Amino acid sequence: MSPSLCALFCLGPLPKPSLQALPRSLVPLEKPVTILCQGPPGVDLYRLEKLRSGTYKNQAILFIPAMKQSFAGRYRCSYQNGSRWSPPSDQLELVATGVFDKPSLSAQPGPVVSPGGVVTLQCRSKYGFDQFALYKKGDTGPFKGSERWYQANFPIISAMPTHSGTYQCYSFSSISPYLWSAPSDPLELMVTGTSVTPNQLSTETPSSVTEPSRNITIFPKGSGSPTGLAGWQYSRGNLVRICLGAAVLILLAGLLVEDWHSRKKPLLHRVGGIHRPLPTHPKTQKSHSCQDRGRPDSPNLEATVRTPRLDGI
Repeated sequence: MSPSLCALFCLGPLPKPSLQALPRSLVPLEKPVTILCQGPPGVDLYRLEKLRSGTYKNQAILFIPAMKQSFAGRYRCSYQNGSRWSPPSDQLELVATGVFDKPSLSAQPGPVVSPGGVVTLQCRSKYGFDQFALYKKGDTGPFKGSERWYQANFPIISAMPTHSGTYQCYSFSSISPYLWSAPSDPLELMVTGTSVTPNQLSTETPSSVTEPSRNITIFPKGSGSPTGLAGWQYSRGNLVRICLGAAVLILLAGLLVEDWHSRKKPLLHRVGGIHRPLPTHPKTQKSHSCQDRGRPDSPNLEATVRTPRLDGI
């Protein structure tokens, strides 16, 4: 095989380059941005092209001092070593923001949610856009959704602390997918607490950010299958608490019964005292003596007659 053919087939394919926008691919109007294509050392020639425009530049770096709507679009690059061209890089979507007024972003029912709860981030625009994008600070990509009623809902199912953070949303039209509105005011979402209940562990349900176009699932750090020991200990604890409660109830019932029996005898002894005649007024002593005639030995009568007089009654 000739050296030229070996150079084509013996060395294998060239690695594809990387393409990125610095500082980021969302660029406000009139702000600077740099597009950078990187390949292996010793590259002979770089080619940077804007797709669907038919334009390209034989250079690895494109510096844009002030972002314009005309610069928005998709880019890719490749490089040449000798007579061979590398595969093209992944496409870069350069977006111009601030073309339209900012939408509003809110959390329903509120920006504070408990672990495992449900919250919906709602992006609303005063224009009839059919595309919306939600960004969380620190993430590399957006959550995209499409709606046709001036708003898009981004529900977060089974919220957890990893969902806490600062969010912003954008609105745009599918006709001009790289011309976006200004970002909404930041929204701070807070998921309170860091613990997970045993019921949540047993379900193994990850938290999800769902969208009309795709689902993005975020698993908690160190998540995995829950062990059976944790659930067994949890059930045993409940059983011990139930048994202790039953023992306390039985003890209280015994004390009540004992108290009732201890009070029963004194009550019976006092029944006769309730029906004893009260000390009679001197004016009524005669009538009582006449009524009790024929029973001179009645102890009740003697007690009535011998009752000392109480002045002032």
